[in-house]
Amino acid sequence: MRYVALLRGINVGGRAKVPMQTLRDLLAGLGASDVRTHLQSGNAVLSHGEEDPDVLAEGLHRALAAELGLDVTCMVRTARDLRRVVEGNPFDMTGVDGSRFLVVFLAGPAPLDRLAGIDRIAYAPDDFRAGEREIYAHFPDSIRNSKLAAQLTDRRLGVAATARNWNTVTKLLELSGS
Repeated sequence: MRYVALLRGINVGGRAKVPMQTLRDLLAGLGASDVRTHLQSGNAVLSHGEEDPDVLAEGLHRALAAELGLDVTCMVRTARDLRRVVEGNPFDMTGVDGSRFLVVFLAGPAPLDRLAGIDRIAYAPDDFRAGEREIYAHFPDSIRNSKLAAQLTDRRLGVAATARNWNTVTKLLELSGS
């Protein structure tokens, strides 16, 4: 089965350094094959016989801790689930800069109760929509100064989260062959 692994916070700001060859080796050591990484920020596409992506995520988490001493949030999605995420995007992407549009991947269901408490008007022109286990967010003026972005973190949402821009998400889908 084809999977996409998403590691949060590696190789950002000089901390949690994980060379991509090391990531590929760790995944191969867990029984993965046809491992490819994308960018230097913890994105990998792989094949594995395991049927539960959460089992793979936990194995990768343990391997990163044992081999590198890192406590890194790891999420693994099937290529089919990533296709669902892309096809389920509720935003009209006409004219949208993919680097200013994020998918926040969640370790569990989108916390609709917490999201309902966010005053969308107060954060305009930034906007978001909840998916099943992801949040789609558009930051037309850049994420750098966005106040909405701070509302879409695991600390505020109560569930582990890691974000990727739309360009990366669609490239990972392409690399997954799905």
